Amino acid sequence: MGCFECCIKCLGGVPYASLVATILCFSGVALFCGCGHVALTGTVTILENHFSTLPSDHALLTHVVQLMQYVIYGIASFFFLYGIILLAEGFYTTSAVKELHSEFKTTICGRCISGMFVFLTYILGVAWLGVFGFSAVPVFVFYNMWSTCATMRSPGANITSIDSICVDVRQYGVISWNATPGKVCGSALGDICNTSEFYLSYHLYIVACAGAGATVIALLIYMMAATYNFAVLKFKSREDCCTKF
Repeated sequence: MGCFECCIKCLGGVPYASLVATILCFSGVALFCGCGHVALTGTVTILENHFSTLPSDHALLTHVVQLMQYVIYGIASFFFLYGIILLAEGFYTTSAVKELHSEFKTTICGRCISGMFVFLTYILGVAWLGVFGFSAVPVFVFYNMWSTCATMRSPGANITSIDSICVDVRQYGVISWNATPGKVCGSALGDICNTSEFYLSYHLYIVACAGAGATVIALLIYMMAATYNFAVLKFKSREDCCTKF
């Protein structure tokens, strides 16, 4: 066998679907974790400076944000390892399906491991759908603030009193109803929208939401590839049993 034929044979064993899913998963998780971590910090800064002047009013929120940041560290570490494991499993199952080596034999243990990864990836995909939906909530809140500020700055807006336009974050459940002041109106609201914390946090939340969506797509690709390989391996194992004498 020549060098060219050997390279073609090796390239035939590359799990391209799993490889694309791994790159997409790493990128999505990195965007979600990195941007989400910074955006949460900026959100706390905005709330402390403008919406909740008493530390006791946002103490619970600060604790939750810190907890979420630690969870982000765990998510990044877990998916780094899980993506590598799924990529390795993709190489294993692809080689088995395409029979690159004549002496290669699948075992019951190998098929059980492949089935376990299919089930686990399905569970993670459903969980990340929830994460994707949850990450859209701060985007919605920040978009409402941004659109309100844009309305006030619009020259064609028919506004009798700018001070009557307010944003109350208490209605979103971010802070308690007893928080002081809890809402910001008029020019003070416009000043918040012009701060670097608001601009950066808003766009980082958008990127984090996009990263969560990319991770969902990656897990879906993982699941389809793993399901296909597992089904073929199971079919081949039955075929081997039927052809044995």
